Amino acid sequence: MKRKKIGAVLSCVLLGAGLIVGCGSKDTADTAVEEATWETIPASTEAATEAATEAVTEESADEAVTVPEGDYLSELTGLPISEDIKDQRPIAMMIDNDSRALPHFGVVDCDVVYEMMNSTENNRITRLMCLMKDWGNITKLGSIRSTRPTNVILASEWNSILCHDGGPFYINDYLNQSWAPPHISGYFSRVDNGKATEFTEFCLEGEMTKRVASEGISATYTANPGNHFNFAEYGTEVTLGDDQGAINADSISLPFYNTSSTLKYNPSTNTYDYYEFGNVSQDGATGETLTFKNVIIQDCSFTQLDSNGYMIYNCVDATGNNGYYLTDGKAIPISWYKNDYSAITKYYDQNGNEITVNDGKTYIALVPSDTWGEVAIQ
Repeated sequence: MKRKKIGAVLSCVLLGAGLIVGCGSKDTADTAVEEATWETIPASTEAATEAATEAVTEESADEAVTVPEGDYLSELTGLPISEDIKDQRPIAMMIDNDSRALPHFGVVDCDVVYEMMNSTENNRITRLMCLMKDWGNITKLGSIRSTRPTNVILASEWNSILCHDGGPFYINDYLNQSWAPPHISGYFSRVDNGKATEFTEFCLEGEMTKRVASEGISATYTANPGNHFNFAEYGTEVTLGDDQGAINADSISLPFYNTSSTLKYNPSTNTYDYYEFGNVSQDGATGETLTFKNVIIQDCSFTQLDSNGYMIYNCVDATGNNGYYLTDGKAIPISWYKNDYSAITKYYDQNGNEITVNDGKTYIALVPSDTWGEVAIQ
């Protein structure tokens, strides 16, 4: 892996609403946040005993793995996908994560899933933002809910199309910025599922294609961002090493109080299954388990915008923040940087090298800094 030098200085941008985002502060308005170290992890976690001393990839002993004809390696997952959609920009769909909205539909087919606090109210309820490259094959995705300023910022770094159903007025100044992603708000299909109206909106088969065309949005990249992660060479597997501070990581519990979100390593699939409300998350149509090859956890401060619980993460920050990367039952401490609103978030190990990420689906959680010490890896 190549060492990347980090020397960017972030210029804070004042938006029309008088908000300041990502000014390098690691504190919330009223809470002093203690620097997280490995000492915050339960003592029962033991360091890996394998002989691996560095992150390496191992090629197949028989022959090199080639990309199937007609495919290319996805910039979202590093896995083969049809060249027919190589230039197609992904969507970033806002998905409800309230217990009353479950089960999810179609989230298992998404490439990258973000989970983050949506409000300081309702026990700090979370919401999902799901990135999908091959949205032409959606059969049912949802249920769809509103967006927040943080989602506008994060969706921009993927050159994606943000899909949601409205949001508080705080989003308007962000959506009007030159760096903001195009977006589609509301008027997706309503499905009679016996639930309250707010849990009945879904994107159904063929709908995304029609909405993109009717909204006059370019379905192709306006600027191809390239690979979002530093993927391992196709057909190889990255191993987290002792020199990176690797420890065993069979599960990680997150301080999302409403959902009790937990990811548990499944050795039969070499992926992390997602649990919430005490149960594994399964697709409402197929029963397929929501599972991820990569798990990235970011320590991120936030600013509360009003007494109603609306907030924004300070996710634009060039000063360096704590985090963890998990894959194949191991975890390492990392630092993350996002130098501008549309800049890709980058992740580095304790040696200052950009981490190598395994090919596959990725879960990313933004954990509020004032609860970072409650992250538990076992």
